[in-house]
Amino acid sequence: MDRMSLMQSFVTVARCGSFSGAAKTLSFSGSLVSRHVAELERQLGVRLVNRTARSISLTEAGVRYAEFAARILKEIETEWASISHLHDRAEGVLSVIAPQWLGSLDLGDAMAAFAIAHPRISVRFELGGLSDRIHDFLDSGFDVALHARDLRDSSLRMKRVAALPFVLCASEDYLARHGAPAHPDELAGHGCLVHTDEPQWRLGRGRAALPFRVPNVVYSSNSYLALQKAVTHGRGIALLPQMVVNDDLQSGDLRPVLPQFGVPGRPLNAIYGPGDTVPRKVSVFLEFLATWFAEIATVRCKAAG
Repeated sequence: MDRMSLMQSFVTVARCGSFSGAAKTLSFSGSLVSRHVAELERQLGVRLVNRTARSISLTEAGVRYAEFAARILKEIETEWASISHLHDRAEGVLSVIAPQWLGSLDLGDAMAAFAIAHPRISVRFELGGLSDRIHDFLDSGFDVALHARDLRDSSLRMKRVAALPFVLCASEDYLARHGAPAHPDELAGHGCLVHTDEPQWRLGRGRAALPFRVPNVVYSSNSYLALQKAVTHGRGIALLPQMVVNDDLQSGDLRPVLPQFGVPGRPLNAIYGPGDTVPRKVSVFLEFLATWFAEIATVRCKAAG
């Protein structure tokens, strides 16, 4: 027999002071409650109940076991309720992973703001180590993976939380020495700085944006911060997240290149596990992130205007 059922029957007998009362409370038959107590005594090897024709009383072992079993059943009930409601409460551990370069942008500030706004959620935020296999973040214990690309796996879910603006730019000194290109075809005559994961740039606005294989690559790195250093030192033209070079553009140290052609932004997508419902801690995080990036974009737009 199930040990939990045996414990529940015995604790109820101890509280009610009779088998019949316990049976009524549990909606069991009196014979089933009696069998439960007898089986419990057999397993323990001690008598728990003194039975007479009109009443029952607990033995010394019965009193001790009743206290123990009641405590265990209460703890189980409490923990069961706590765990079953984790899905509905914004608390617990939230594990998020993102590419290294995203952490050097506003994402670090957004994560810190979220942690302050939701102190009942313990945040684990890791940068780098994302596998090309999209499911791997779940196997590694993460709730959410942030990517600057679209999801092509229908078994997972995705929410676009922001658009990351990019800008094609060069230093004032470089443009003074080499001139500013008037058309993408003229980039072949310039030194180009590229991110090693992006051998192509996309130039154009909206649906008119087309992939453009970068010519004359003179400097490459897997770090946008390293590319930002190289472009500000006048090494050439680079396509960079605007967040990385925003101060340089405002100061005039860098200038946009080919602004008339435009550069499409990149999506910041949150990818999370399959299922019909989303844990509350995850949905709260996604809502917060989308609102935070929308507000920061509005502030910067007003500052630029």
